[in-house]
Amino acid sequence: MLHCFLNFIYPPRCGGCNARLSIDTDARLCGACLKLIERVPEPICELCGTPLQVPSSIAATITPGVPRESARCPACTDSPPYFSRARALTVYRRDLGEDNQVVPSILRRHKYGRNLSLSRALVECLGSMLPINGVDYDLVIPVPLHRRRLRWRGFNQAALLALAIARKIGCKIDVTALKRVRDTPPQTSQNRHERRQNVRGAFIVTRPDRIAHRRLLLVDDVMTTGATLDECARALLAAGARRVEVLTLARAI
Repeated sequence: MLHCFLNFIYPPRCGGCNARLSIDTDARLCGACLKLIERVPEPICELCGTPLQVPSSIAATITPGVPRESARCPACTDSPPYFSRARALTVYRRDLGEDNQVVPSILRRHKYGRNLSLSRALVECLGSMLPINGVDYDLVIPVPLHRRRLRWRGFNQAALLALAIARKIGCKIDVTALKRVRDTPPQTSQNRHERRQNVRGAFIVTRPDRIAHRRLLLVDDVMTTGATLDECARALLAAGARRVEVLTLARAI
């Protein structure tokens, strides 16, 4: 009943559209916003998880959740990533603008507006079914922020998501084994090659003993080209990790 009392004093609002929510709810997203969240459409690249452009005649024969043999995007065909597999839970359409989409809008206000209260809404965006199995991993690791950016923001949104995911799959989490040692400039206007160069050497493993011979799930909020996640995976594998897979809340397309 405590949450009802707190909701009465501080009426809850939807993290997506700011609509008033019922005082007896634990939710932080309204039903309308939940329905607007776009999940990643099949078919996807078997490595990086980006939706594939295939003829409609072929797409009609694809069973959702069943990977096609050698289904790889051009980028992964030309240069396979260090991580074994990447999956995302929602779509972030860059051509639509952040404020026209539920998840990107919440992410922008959460990260750059430094609104920690939106973390519960982001966790709800994960959904109830994750495309992963907890028994496949020994450790969940969030993509770290540089200490300068962490001081400014006050929290690491990737770590908050990683904690929620670790709880969902019953896996341990480590937020200190991987460290960002270089505060790289924003990558918004950079192409794939420039992004790779931008993050090269930006991450180190501080405690190799914690990740040696372990199967790791690397977590971040958004995957665009995958350059940051791939550089993290490279550092983790070089330090002795057995395998690195990636899970993000959103996939920019």
